[in-house]
Amino acid sequence: MKITTRKLVITALGLALVIILPFLTGQIPQIGSMLLPMHIPVLLIGFICGWPYGLILGLISAPIRSLIFTMPPMYPFAIAMAFEMAAYGAIAGIVYRILPKNTLNIYITLISSMIGGRIVWAVANYILFTAVGNSFTFKLFLAGAFVNALPGIILQIILIPLLVLALNKANIIRD
Repeated sequence: MKITTRKLVITALGLALVIILPFLTGQIPQIGSMLLPMHIPVLLIGFICGWPYGLILGLISAPIRSLIFTMPPMYPFAIAMAFEMAAYGAIAGIVYRILPKNTLNIYITLISSMIGGRIVWAVANYILFTAVGNSFTFKLFLAGAFVNALPGIILQIILIPLLVLALNKANIIRD
């Protein structure tokens, strides 16, 4: 893997967005946190810079934000999110690199990342909850991964492909 200054700078910009976006979406009553603002930069970094950068950004984002602002709370939320978002960034980078570059495959990559990340999130939460004697039920999984996240899922399905297409057109995304 070739590490480039360009990819490091873009990933650092992604980290800055992970830290800032929750403040912006938090201003929207009732659904601000449901928009999953931290997930968007991680997914984009996976597309733009590739799986190692997406994985690392995803892994460090929630814990760093938790250490700085105590949101999300470190245990279990930031830890579970770290694994979830690492999966998002890694899967987005791997699948996007493998598939031919077209609009349909952007959606396939995005949806694969979203499903894979939610599975990883469920496994992480199961382990974290069980470690302290609590249960992580299928009902909690459905509520956390889909019902409460529906506004963010819709936003990602609309926004990410548009941004990836625009970044491709601007020659920002390169192999």
